[in-house]
Amino acid sequence: MKMSKGEKWFSGINHFALACFGLLALAPFIHILAQSFSSYRAIVSGEVSFLPVEWTTEAYMKVFNDPGFVQSFLVSVQRTVVGTLISVVMTMLLAYPLSRYYIKGRGPIMFLIVFTMLFSGGMIPTYLVIKELHLMNTFWAYVIPGAVNAFHVVIMKNFFQSIPNELEESARIDGSSNLGILFRIVVPLSMPVIATIALFNAVGQWNSFFDAVMYVTDSSLKPLQIYLRELVMSGQSNINTTDSLERQLLAVESLKAAALIASTLPILLVYPFLQKYFVKGIMIGSVKG
Repeated sequence: MKMSKGEKWFSGINHFALACFGLLALAPFIHILAQSFSSYRAIVSGEVSFLPVEWTTEAYMKVFNDPGFVQSFLVSVQRTVVGTLISVVMTMLLAYPLSRYYIKGRGPIMFLIVFTMLFSGGMIPTYLVIKELHLMNTFWAYVIPGAVNAFHVVIMKNFFQSIPNELEESARIDGSSNLGILFRIVVPLSMPVIATIALFNAVGQWNSFFDAVMYVTDSSLKPLQIYLRELVMSGQSNINTTDSLERQLLAVESLKAAALIASTLPILLVYPFLQKYFVKGIMIGSVKG
């Protein structure tokens, strides 16, 4: 349909405003990126804005050679992969029966799930539960407590309800079991919502730090966000900067910037592969049913 002159002006202003907002959101990231590639002198003199000054990769070399950073990075990768996989599988196993009309008692169960979205036990009862389950100072303290998210269950349940029942009935006539129907028919048709939930979980696991603060004291289990927290807030780091005079001048700010960029880049690289599923999955999962 042909747009009128007023609609063209309105659309152009909208695009311009959104572009400005996008640049404002991107500006801090670009500034941090420029700092990570700039020298100590340029940073302390305030010369760095959105372009590196006196280009150097010394900060990245220091960060990547730090055993603490490498260990924390591996812990974050492990918790993101394992936590996302377990959460997606458990969410599917819970959402699928709740989406089937012939399952008795799904109404009260759904009420209990939605109830947890509004009310929770609180921090202290949660801590006591984690302690009694002997999850303190274990990797599973990152995975098990948040393995099932009520909001994700609702989204996936509504998406499953949009799949025609005739497909399930045909598979059942052919002798397929419930798990066979789920993993051979429902899951392949539900990749948009599965990718959306996986993205939610991956970002949440990668950025999470509060559970590590509350439940873990073992330094070998601390994720990357705790490493960054200690580096940014108190400057605590095992990075060696005493090799030479030039390396003594390596700014703490550039080390912080390099660590922040190195920790942000992996999750940014994952998003483009899931973006095409994101809007479709969240819209269908939240509107249908």
